[in-house]
Amino acid sequence: MLLIFGLGYTAIRVAAAWPAPVVGTTRDGREGSLRFDDASSVLPAIAAATHILSSVPPADDIDPVLALYGEALGGKWLGYLSSTGVYGDAGGAWVDEGAPTGGGRRAARAAADAAWLERGARVFRLPGIYGPGRSPIDRVRHGKAHRVGVLEQVFSRVHVDDIVAGVLSATTAPAGAYNLADDRPCSQDDVVVFAAGLIGLPPPPLVTLDTLSPMARGFYAENRRVANGKAKRVLGWRPAYPDYRLGLRALNAMTSPTPASAAPAPASGDQR
Repeated sequence: MLLIFGLGYTAIRVAAAWPAPVVGTTRDGREGSLRFDDASSVLPAIAAATHILSSVPPADDIDPVLALYGEALGGKWLGYLSSTGVYGDAGGAWVDEGAPTGGGRRAARAAADAAWLERGARVFRLPGIYGPGRSPIDRVRHGKAHRVGVLEQVFSRVHVDDIVAGVLSATTAPAGAYNLADDRPCSQDDVVVFAAGLIGLPPPPLVTLDTLSPMARGFYAENRRVANGKAKRVLGWRPAYPDYRLGLRALNAMTSPTPASAAPAPASGDQR
């Protein structure tokens, strides 16, 4: 049995693909899930589980899962959905799992990442996640996308289905960190322009960085390319969507009555 802490966007898709029974937690115990802080229900589920996956991010600089249930996790296959934000800014350079962590804006995430590694987990470091209902296409369509004109700022991204494949491929893999990212880091502007072209809309407006929220400005303060060679070599993982163009075309084909091949050409070139 798989126990998932935090049935969020990605974890729900892992649950759907898992080849054995799955139990999950949410904060409020909705829709048949276990309430996260109800130890009387969660502890028996931990005891019954063979595999445990956490997608719960740190809160107030503490990993809630390890704080509440860490002592009960021994002897299980452990997985943790982390972030490539643990690498901080690399000035556009490639980073692999041997790169330093903890120097960026996500100190709490880096600490949680390290704590799960110390417990023998498979830690999946994820860049920007996109997929059905949560993609640049959706942001463009709903007027929530923008360009900043900083084309030298590059990021990596990954389709949610490729994360699922990576987690499944790690069930017999050694513990350690694994970057699950596509093969084509690029600027955020390139991605939203391509998304707009797919659905026949003009490129979203240019904005200046000082008009963005502090959180968004923090995103643009980091610049890195995420290498995925270890996941390919050790897990035998290959992304079905090795670049965002393939991923966005597939998403557009899911929602459009027109075949993706007949979609309008993007207004211009080419991350997360």
